[in-house]
Amino acid sequence: MTHYLVTGGSGFIGAALVRRLLNDGHRVRVLDDNSRGHMGRLAGIADSVEFIGGDIRDADTVRTAVRGTDAVLHLAAVNGTRHFYEKPEVVLDVGVRGMLNVLDACRAGGVGTLVLASSSEAYQTPPVVPTPEDVPLVVPDVLNPRYSYGGSKLISELLAVNWGRTGFDRVAIFRPHNVYGPDMGWEHVVPEFVRRAVAAMALSPPRGPVAFPIQGDGTQTRAFVHIDDAVDGIVTVIDKGEHLGVYHVGNPEEVSVGDLARRVVACFGREAEVIAGPPAPGGTGRRCPDIGRLERLGYRPRVPLAEGLPGVVDWYAQRIAGDAPLRAAE
Repeated sequence: MTHYLVTGGSGFIGAALVRRLLNDGHRVRVLDDNSRGHMGRLAGIADSVEFIGGDIRDADTVRTAVRGTDAVLHLAAVNGTRHFYEKPEVVLDVGVRGMLNVLDACRAGGVGTLVLASSSEAYQTPPVVPTPEDVPLVVPDVLNPRYSYGGSKLISELLAVNWGRTGFDRVAIFRPHNVYGPDMGWEHVVPEFVRRAVAAMALSPPRGPVAFPIQGDGTQTRAFVHIDDAVDGIVTVIDKGEHLGVYHVGNPEEVSVGDLARRVVACFGREAEVIAGPPAPGGTGRRCPDIGRLERLGYRPRVPLAEGLPGVVDWYAQRIAGDAPLRAAE
């Protein structure tokens, strides 16, 4: 049994990871301020988790949370594309100050194992697709607030690797690629498309195509990984990742944004008429991970988009129909 601290443990990925660690017989402590996460994600396991409410930017809180643990899994961050544009200073503050606090606390507490959640946003527009882990990390335009998140992850990787050269037994990094699943928050593409589909169908005749506006022309591609597969990949990094190793966690099943829109609408038994619009400033045309490095450690994604998407669409559609609060801050 290992005693883990999971920062950001009431977030979407963090909470799923906490459940997996408990199921595997480990002891888990969570640090989160619930500014984007919420305790509902820990329903049914809250009594088995030691929860510390606090801000990753507060050094004393982080030191208290790290003390007495065997390993730190650092996932705390401000994700969600809308946040990158609207509050980039907070995105950077949480990302960079939080990383420094975690590193200081690990050294002060004698914690030798650190696993950092980075992001595919750290390399922005990749020069090779499918993309391996050794491509350059890039901030294309410091004036574009979108890159606040990718920049914070780039800096965090630099800090983790270079601090990790001494004073740590093992530091490993994983870069998740478009993780999706129920209760992931509303400011991501899949739940946003569900919300858009529901609104579009309400304004459309009961039969025939549903007008569905998107950003860009729909040819942009992404590769989505179901939360269950993502957690499998993260646990593989935790268990088998090399010291100073960097690993993509994802599913190399590439899909265009236009096709994703059509698939979401098809989950309602309708057909989408995709309508192109202006692209998001700083967006990336194509992104898909090469997961060969993690596959060599035994990882295999098991949930194709065709199987995983309908359940997630249904989860969000039910909450829209039930007038559940649309917690944009999640």
